[in-house]
Amino acid sequence: MTRIVGVAGQPIGHSLSPLIHGAWIAAAGLDARYEAFEPADEDAFAALAERVRAGELTGLNVTAPFKEAAFALADGVSDTARRCGSANLLVRRGAGLWADSTDGRGLLAALAEQAPGLDLAEAPVVVLGAGGAARAAVAALIEARAQVTVVNRSQNRAKALAADLGAMVGGAEAVRDARLIVNALSVQPELDMTALRPDAVLMDMSYRPVVTPFLTAGRARGLTTVDGLAMLIGQARPSFEAFFGVAPPAVDVRTLALEAAS
Repeated sequence: MTRIVGVAGQPIGHSLSPLIHGAWIAAAGLDARYEAFEPADEDAFAALAERVRAGELTGLNVTAPFKEAAFALADGVSDTARRCGSANLLVRRGAGLWADSTDGRGLLAALAEQAPGLDLAEAPVVVLGAGGAARAAVAALIEARAQVTVVNRSQNRAKALAADLGAMVGGAEAVRDARLIVNALSVQPELDMTALRPDAVLMDMSYRPVVTPFLTAGRARGLTTVDGLAMLIGQARPSFEAFFGVAPPAVDVRTLALEAAS
């Protein structure tokens, strides 16, 4: 029987996940397909999650705005998802729904790939934003023993995130000394690149476009940059293993994704 997996979000038309997983499925010779689902609201998303619980769907990746709903609907959650308070992966485990968050693993994989000289242990790191994406980033970076400061326009949201995960809260001045600055905002930040340390690494969690204005400005300064596409592929690998019980085949999905995004 053909196994059906997919990604759920609103909107979802921009997602490169079907292309990435589809390439892996084809290369692995699996009888499966990866679809994009666009639930109209949380009730529709809950109905989609029930299809996973019932075994009709093998599993789901979950993106905005349903990550918190995915966490709340699950019968069991990973420690990582619990720290994030959200989930981007739902699979059936036993007779119940299991939730996990692979975003943090994707972030760390992207850093290892595109900024291999960066040692996160005790490094001063700034995360811009205090939403769900920022929460996943902060959780992963703290687990990697970085010294994380959250910078966000809403101090209350930043303080709540920091208190939950053990980070610090700072203002715009915090970026000057940061070894790594991660943009987890839904908009592009405006930073004075000349004020940053010369060995700073910039990462943008967005991948549309792959080279965002934030990264373009960093490259013009000569800084190392890490893009959101590397993170997307990094979080997709453990998702694929959770769906099918095998590692993704050695396929150059980045080139395929870049061609599709251009």
